[in-house]
Amino acid sequence: MSKNTEKKGKSTTEVESLESLLKQIPGKDQAEAWRILYGEMPAELPVPSAAAKRAKAGNFDVKAYKFSAKAEQLRAPRIVRLGVIQMQVNVPTTEPVATQYQAIVDRHVDMIHAAGEAGVNVLCLQEAWTMPFAFCTREKEPWLEFAEPVDGPTTQLLAKLARRYNMVIVSPILERDEAHGGTIHNTAVVIGNNGNVIGSHRKVHIPRVGDFNESTYYMEGDTGHPVFVTQFGNVGVNICYGRHHPLNWLMFGINGAEIVFNPSATVGSLSEPLWPIEARCASIANNYFSCSINRIGTETFPNAFTSGDGKEAHHDFGHFYGSSYMTAPNGGRTPGLSRVKDGVLVSEVDLNHCRQVRDKWGFQMTQRLAEYARDLTAAAQPGFQPQQVVDPSLK
Repeated sequence: MSKNTEKKGKSTTEVESLESLLKQIPGKDQAEAWRILYGEMPAELPVPSAAAKRAKAGNFDVKAYKFSAKAEQLRAPRIVRLGVIQMQVNVPTTEPVATQYQAIVDRHVDMIHAAGEAGVNVLCLQEAWTMPFAFCTREKEPWLEFAEPVDGPTTQLLAKLARRYNMVIVSPILERDEAHGGTIHNTAVVIGNNGNVIGSHRKVHIPRVGDFNESTYYMEGDTGHPVFVTQFGNVGVNICYGRHHPLNWLMFGINGAEIVFNPSATVGSLSEPLWPIEARCASIANNYFSCSINRIGTETFPNAFTSGDGKEAHHDFGHFYGSSYMTAPNGGRTPGLSRVKDGVLVSEVDLNHCRQVRDKWGFQMTQRLAEYARDLTAAAQPGFQPQQVVDPSLK
């Protein structure tokens, strides 16, 4: 069971958030620290009463912000509310698969209602949200029983909520492709605001680091870098480990993304210093909104497993640290959600901001894709020799 569940949604052994530490800095210095670390920060928005009431009853946070863009003369504002949900597994992993699934879904549905009541237009859930993150165990049973087709029961459930709230929902699941021998993929299903499946995207890069050796379970994605054109903007999905690959972020930008979600599951001992940087760098380099989602809590499994690093066998990954956040095209970002508590993060944005920042910085105009394409093509060949100029005095 998650430590956070045992403590009624809050762990006493983990720091609440980076922001809680920043708030301990004296007033004048605190404002400067926030400016340096977070750039042009969004304004706080009031949370609608229905969402606030639901959050209080359900013991989860709802935080809302607004990113500003300049008024234009020829284009009307394109105002969209983006939302993400972070959640801990709320039932022991020793329970039957059906029991685990239902408990996780029920909790998420309550939070999806809160997102809808907060006016969210495009919502993304965390990686493999319908199950515990069991890939560390390297056991196929019973964890592959959570896998389902793209149009399976989870999608059918979310389609009803998408229609109810006129909301696009990005649903990362463990996919079983029955048409191709039951092959497993780590997949994000994009459900339109009319309840239709717009499409799906499979995780491009599979981690092979520490306990995150997920190639035991699923194959590298074969769907390229699709951008889903929705009523509320052009949406890409960079699943978890893909955030460590700048070219992955780049391709979504090249394909016209205005919003890129990064649904993840990652623990503090491995990646926390990287977390606030990578998606923010992607927004800066590609001038789109990025939304990073990480689950929370400590998920404990019945059988001990090892990482191949000489350490003793253990029953859990460590602490999933939440800290979900959003970044604007100019690098300004929201505070993160809690490291220890379920939460919904909402940001109101103007998608015109993407082009405004592109025009200012000219990154896309100056990126010289043809030169990089030539050099990368050469680098991918077996006989490639790195372009190095050796000091003649070293010979």
